[in-house]
Amino acid sequence: MRRLHTLIATAVVTTLALAGPAGATGGSSSWVGTWSTAVTGPALPPQPQTVFADQTLRQIVHVSTAGSELRVRLSNEYGTEPLVIVEARVARRPAGATGSQIVPGTDRALSFGRRGSISIPPGAPALSDPVKLSVPALSDLVISIYLPRRTAAATVHGSAFQRNFIAAGNVTRAAELTGATETTSWHFLSGVSVAAPTRAGAVVAFGDSITDGAITTIDANHRWPDYLARRLQADRSLRNLGVLNKGIGGNRILHDGNTLEGTPFAGLGPLFGDSALSRFDRDVAAQPGARHVVVLLGINDIGQPGSTSPESEAVTVDELITGYRQMIARAHERGLLIYGATLTPFQDTTIPGYYSEANERKRQAVNRWIRTSGEWDAVIDFDKAVRDPGQPLRILPAYDSGDHLHPNDAGMNAMADAIPLRLFDRKTTSSYAGS
Repeated sequence: MRRLHTLIATAVVTTLALAGPAGATGGSSSWVGTWSTAVTGPALPPQPQTVFADQTLRQIVHVSTAGSELRVRLSNEYGTEPLVIVEARVARRPAGATGSQIVPGTDRALSFGRRGSISIPPGAPALSDPVKLSVPALSDLVISIYLPRRTAAATVHGSAFQRNFIAAGNVTRAAELTGATETTSWHFLSGVSVAAPTRAGAVVAFGDSITDGAITTIDANHRWPDYLARRLQADRSLRNLGVLNKGIGGNRILHDGNTLEGTPFAGLGPLFGDSALSRFDRDVAAQPGARHVVVLLGINDIGQPGSTSPESEAVTVDELITGYRQMIARAHERGLLIYGATLTPFQDTTIPGYYSEANERKRQAVNRWIRTSGEWDAVIDFDKAVRDPGQPLRILPAYDSGDHLHPNDAGMNAMADAIPLRLFDRKTTSSYAGS
């Protein structure tokens, strides 16, 4: 009897293996993330609150890898009430466009369990049914959702560096929105996946505001993950890799977002997101097709306490290393390759109290461990890529956004260029030398 059970179990496993990954559209394709953002809760008073009612949100996303079908992931993960969406649609945006227009003939209705409307429970995401639509690499998609009733903006990505549009009534089918207001946040939207060959996969960029694209040109897609996606698309052997940006401005490894009252940052704590250790499973391990993760986190753990967050949240270098080791272990448990990125310079940043000689010593110690520990699958030296050779504690002026912390568009490009593409070659083993 035991042998019979073993034979049955083997047959089931073999059948599942032949069928391909869960959610695959056929034996030769699977779902891979092509665009993503990390969601957070909304800002708190004294920051202004955002509420929608009888309005359409038309949001623009820039995909990385191509596909023949797509699915859209909406989110009510920080909501306290059901998120009611009466209609949702997706279309392509014309190449080079910067407004709300769509390409004629590409508009498609989104459904959820074969229904055109959905009520998403508090704390939950919702994944659309597959939609047949050819999605070119490095193109823009337009995702429109209609919110019929009063809806607080409870789940958000605050800093999109992308113009999105809000219009009265249900205008999800409109070729272009007229009289719309603009926002540079994404609301209730967290991902797009595409049907792609089974050899496809995704690179997850897991970080803070520097990965998020802080202070880069709006609508230009000049975040370093965007530049990495362009490099991958230029290499025929790597075109099936998507790039998923899971950066959150202000994010830390060991503490949730928490800002001090009486400062310009008061109320912004929720927008800084859950700690990296809290969100790793959702934002990295659970991403469709994830194979690789680049970690650029830790500078806010060093700089924020006593500046924008309570001094009591100061951390030691050993505590940061323990946090990195947790991410490495959890990535390897899921079969992911994980690459440690060195922390970039921040001397004389314009954020009061953020830089100090003691904090610089912490950054140097962290970077030394990242470079020499041998615990990452590879090291990406972003510090070397953007620092000023003559003043290595500072960002090169040509790469400085002006706040001496965040690289500008050119600096983001230099960061992407510093990533060895061999790390993503399937023929390369899982053990790499440093960068």
